[in-house]
Amino acid sequence: EKPILVIHAYTSNVEGEKQDTDQGVSFHPRLLVTAAAGSKASVVQSMVDIDLGEEDQEKATPKLHNGYTQFFVGSNANITHSYIDESGGMVTSGVEKNDDPSASKSPRQIESQRKGLADTHLEMIDVYVTGKKGHYSGTMMGVGGCGRSRIAMCASLLQKEAQADINGLSLSGGAQRSDMRTTTHHVEQGTVSRQQQKNMVGGRATCTFKGRIRVEQDAQQTDADQLARSLLLTDKSRVWAIPSLEIIADDVKCTHGATVSDLSDEELFYLRSRGLDRSMARNMLMYAFVDEIGQEIDPDILGNEKKGLKQRVVARLQNLVPTGDRAVLGEFQSS
Repeated sequence: EKPILVIHAYTSNVEGEKQDTDQGVSFHPRLLVTAAAGSKASVVQSMVDIDLGEEDQEKATPKLHNGYTQFFVGSNANITHSYIDESGGMVTSGVEKNDDPSASKSPRQIESQRKGLADTHLEMIDVYVTGKKGHYSGTMMGVGGCGRSRIAMCASLLQKEAQADINGLSLSGGAQRSDMRTTTHHVEQGTVSRQQQKNMVGGRATCTFKGRIRVEQDAQQTDADQLARSLLLTDKSRVWAIPSLEIIADDVKCTHGATVSDLSDEELFYLRSRGLDRSMARNMLMYAFVDEIGQEIDPDILGNEKKGLKQRVVARLQNLVPTGDRAVLGEFQSS
């Protein structure tokens, strides 16, 4: 069966008699999905830019996307949801390096003047599993170039044996400020949640992830698992990964954790010993890191390396590949 595709396509400029380009424009889209008992569907939300050429890019208007999405999942219903933000253009590569006095414009100056840096992307996703054995599987991908973005999700498991699988990917570079926040609320007995979050941060970007699991008193025999992995590509990138558990019940199985690391020197050495240059070796490790989340996207949308979402994500990864050496050598990882 084909997925239900909801596309928000943004042009680089907005025409109108009363349009004030200094103030920018705002969009407030709303999506409501109700899954009846026993139903099954795949829903894909996609935010993309329409490239109208360099001349229109120069006239680009600052944009605010302020979206709200709701899902109601009934008994024995199975919903797969993919949320993909690719808006805001492409970030500038190489901003982590110090400025070159001989260059007319440094990457940092180019990034500071990039039109997409003035864009803001906000989205709230509310999920209510209201039926017994209802199943929601959601994947959020923030891979765009907006200067500021926040994607928040709250999944409430309101009936027995309800389940939620939540996957997230945040890809940040340039001078971006990215934020992903999730709350999984276990209300009834025997509910299950699985969550994996991956953050990749390059350039001088900052990424924040806050994941919260709350288990109420009546939600005995809850099984919840959460793991956040973050990869820092440069010395100037920053990440805050904050998982949390709030457990009121006493008969539960809950785990959470977070790791922050850089690209493995040992793995890079292995790939380079097989004939790959440093840039290609780094790109392969970066792609392997994000591919686990990418596989959760509907295959009709994912495509392959030559066409589709996968091809566009690979291009963004290539744009983020660090080119210089780290200021502090060695391998670092926290767990």
